[in-house]
Amino acid sequence: MPDRPPRPGTLFVVATPLGHLEDLTLRALRVLRESSLVACEDTRRTATLLSAHGVGTPTTSYFEQNERWKGEKILDALRRGRDVALVSDAGTPGISDPGYRLVRDARAGGLPVVPVPGPSAAIAALSVSGLPTDRFLFVGFLPPRSGARRRALEELARERPTLVLYESPVRVVECLADMVELLGDRDAFLCREATKLHEEYLRAPLSALRASLAARGAVKGEIVLVVGGAPETPPAAGQDPVALYRSLAAEGRTRREAVKEAARRLGRPAREVYQLVQEAEPE
Repeated sequence: MPDRPPRPGTLFVVATPLGHLEDLTLRALRVLRESSLVACEDTRRTATLLSAHGVGTPTTSYFEQNERWKGEKILDALRRGRDVALVSDAGTPGISDPGYRLVRDARAGGLPVVPVPGPSAAIAALSVSGLPTDRFLFVGFLPPRSGARRRALEELARERPTLVLYESPVRVVECLADMVELLGDRDAFLCREATKLHEEYLRAPLSALRASLAARGAVKGEIVLVVGGAPETPPAAGQDPVALYRSLAAEGRTRREAVKEAARRLGRPAREVYQLVQEAEPE
């Protein structure tokens, strides 16, 4: 009789700690020990985690720059019956990282894929934000360039669910300024360095978060922003955007200043208020 092909291995998608090394589930620890290979973004960072828990499983790098050729090698290992644990540098693989492509290709090839759930920065931040959690929209990273980021925020301005975003510490102050202008000065929550030594959690309007971070000069660490969704009801009749703008302009504010302040007070995007003003009083 011809030899049967080997039973394929399983791709385990394993969530790992955001920072605190104790935030690793018992099941995740067992899977990491029993797998033939651990595929990770940064082998040095994962080695620290594995060493802390006495795990000696070999590792291989899998990240955006090598995903095409390295992904095929990992799939081949699965086809030959080897279990592979996929991890990211922190949190749940596949969330704003190339891990989803490996999962997609494994499923397309009929290979078993099993989640080993655990930490997620987005869910961790949302859970302690105090903002509505019954409906939320995970945005991930906004575009790094200002123009593309602003266009993305314009598209998000009318979304009613709570928004959950990742942002770079280098761009976070500019991003918050764009949010104030384009979303309105909404309630928001900043989660920085979750579960790590210098973890920080701040609940404040977007403008106050921007001011707090701008005053520091330099911001470090991984950041999650949780932002209140668009208001469900329009402003009351007495809060007409154009009337408020005119009142503010009469105080001596420039057109831009009056528009931004009216938007802040009404909790509406500045671009939307500007369009209403432009229709009423073309420049």
